[in-house]
Amino acid sequence: MSTILKNISKQYDQGEKVIDNISAEIQTGEFFVIVGPSGCGKSTLLRMIAGLTSISAGTIKIEDRVVNDLEPKDRNLTMVFQSYALFPFLSVWDNVAFGLKARKNDSKVINERVDNALKMVNLEELRDRKTRELSGGQRQRVALARAVASDAKICLMDEPLSNLDAQLRIKMRQEIYALQRKLGLTLIYVTHDRVEAMTMADHIMVLNDSKIQQVGTPSEIYTHPANEFVASFFGVPPINILPAKKVSDRILQVNNDFEVELSQDLTQSNVHVGVRPNELQVRKSDELHANATIKTVEYLGDQKIVHAKLSHGGTISAIVPSSDSFDAFENVEITSSNNFLLFDVNGNNITQEMEAVANA
Repeated sequence: MSTILKNISKQYDQGEKVIDNISAEIQTGEFFVIVGPSGCGKSTLLRMIAGLTSISAGTIKIEDRVVNDLEPKDRNLTMVFQSYALFPFLSVWDNVAFGLKARKNDSKVINERVDNALKMVNLEELRDRKTRELSGGQRQRVALARAVASDAKICLMDEPLSNLDAQLRIKMRQEIYALQRKLGLTLIYVTHDRVEAMTMADHIMVLNDSKIQQVGTPSEIYTHPANEFVASFFGVPPINILPAKKVSDRILQVNNDFEVELSQDLTQSNVHVGVRPNELQVRKSDELHANATIKTVEYLGDQKIVHAKLSHGGTISAIVPSSDSFDAFENVEITSSNNFLLFDVNGNNITQEMEAVANA
């Protein structure tokens, strides 16, 4: 009953591929998120699964059936668009019922499904109101209700929360997640928002430059990123990635500004070190011992984000307690814990390789 993508590619008029050799297996009933920056091909991939965009190569299987040449209406799925795609002159109830009526379902079945769907998204009291009179969040609920009422087992969502304000996005994230769990839907969800991906997904596919960078659980993606792009894409503020060189078997000099200690020997002389902002320590220092200068400080309540310019070039961000006091242009010394990631010169994560050697 899974959805299988095998070597999917999309190319327009002999140009550069917008989707390049994508393969994945999406299990029945899971919340699968496709995330990446604008222009990476994630919405195109979703439209290919839906049948709205043809594929140039590869195979899409839904419930053990190849659907490459099937019309969208024959794929037993539903889709929620970024623009909601509602009829402004129809009532909430009629919008939700529209697809069921188009497929000539029995009136009793239509009434039951629409009423149940409106109840699930708490829109029963607004059933007779025109959708043009609704707020953004309410319109999003109508689009969700329409997807639920269709009784399709697979739901595709293309950045459904991008038009909502920050507080409403948080609320709708929770509602979509709860609804997916309640109905047991297979939900394939496209977003550029890292927080949405990390908080909602069972598995995440990270896309960049039309290619898969990594597929894994949120924990795997954050803790063991496949490369520098994935590491940099998740986390606020993003991970600090700095050049480093080996000065002894177990010591790395990072950016010529501070040292970190390795747990085992490193064969490569030059690498990149990735340090999360919460793994850095910042303390006031005199000019002689300082290795950085404060640029800006962001106050976030129980913590602060310190942005500093390193003595040998480049900037670094660190999270410190809100009780720590730093001023712009102040000299500081920045050091790191030994909890960091290592990347080779091609940007690939070699931390796990070193851990495997150490544990062998």
